[in-house]
Amino acid sequence: MYEPGLLRAFVAVVEHGSFTRAAQVLHLTQSTVSQQVRRLEEDVGQPLLEREGGVRPTAAGERLLGYARRLLALGAEARAAMAGEAPQKILRLGLPEDLAGALLTPVLAAFARAQGDGLRLEVSSGLSAELLAGYRRGEFDVVLAKQRQGDGAFSWPERVVWVDSRAHPCWGRDPLPLAVFPEGGLYREEMFEALDARHLRWRIAYSSRSLASLRAAVAEGLGVSLLPERAVRAGHRVLGRAEGLPTGHPMRLVLHHRGEASASTRALVARLVRRCEALVQG
Repeated sequence: MYEPGLLRAFVAVVEHGSFTRAAQVLHLTQSTVSQQVRRLEEDVGQPLLEREGGVRPTAAGERLLGYARRLLALGAEARAAMAGEAPQKILRLGLPEDLAGALLTPVLAAFARAQGDGLRLEVSSGLSAELLAGYRRGEFDVVLAKQRQGDGAFSWPERVVWVDSRAHPCWGRDPLPLAVFPEGGLYREEMFEALDARHLRWRIAYSSRSLASLRAAVAEGLGVSLLPERAVRAGHRVLGRAEGLPTGHPMRLVLHHRGEASASTRALVARLVRRCEALVQG
C-alpha cells in the first residue's frame, strides 16, 4: 500500500496548488513536502505533478488523486472507530464556479447546520469537464455540471447569451476580441465555431476560470463572451440577431449522484433540486 503520509502530502499539494501552501497546512517544511511527493512518485513509478507554470496533477496524478482521498478518509474512519468515536461522514460536492457563490452558499450552509457534527460537507468548484472527470474517478458524491445533454439524475435548461460592454463595445472590431474560459470550458468552442461559420476574425483577449472575472472583463470592454443569461449585468449589452449572432447553443445544468446514495446525500440532492428549479424559473 502507498504510505498515508506520502498520499497526504500529494493531496495537499494538489488541493492548495503549491508546495508552500501545502507545507503550511500540514505544518511541515516545504522541502519535506517536496521529498514526500518525490518518494510517492518513485513508488508509483511515474510523475504525479507538473511543476512548470504552476503545480497541477499529471494524467497519472489525476488517476491516483481519487484513490488517495478515499484511502485517507478510510484511515481517518478506522482511527475514529478504534477510538470509540462515531465516525464522521464526508459528503463531497462539486459545483460550477458560477453556482458556488451566493446562489448556492445559503443552501449548503443550511444543509450543513441541519446535519450537525456527524457530517463534513466538502465543496469544490471548477470547470464542468473537470468536475465530471472527478466524479467518474470517485472524487465526488454529488456533482452539478454544465453539459450539452442532460444524462444525470436531474437536469434543467441553461440559457446562454452573447454579451458585450455597454460603455466600451467590442463588437465590430477586427479581429473581434473574446473573453473566454480556459481550454476545456463549455461555451468556448461554441464561440469559436459560431464566429468561424460567419467568417469573422477573432482573437482571445482575456481568459479566466472565474465567471466573475469574465463578467468584469466584458463590462470593461476587454472582449465579447458567451455567458449564462443570469450572469448578465447592467454594464453588459446582449448581442443577437441584429449582429448576426446565433442563439447560444442549448446547455443543461445536470445533477449527478450515485444510485446507492446515503440519506444525507439524498437530503442534499433534494435541497439542490429545489434551488435549481427556483433558479430556472427566475
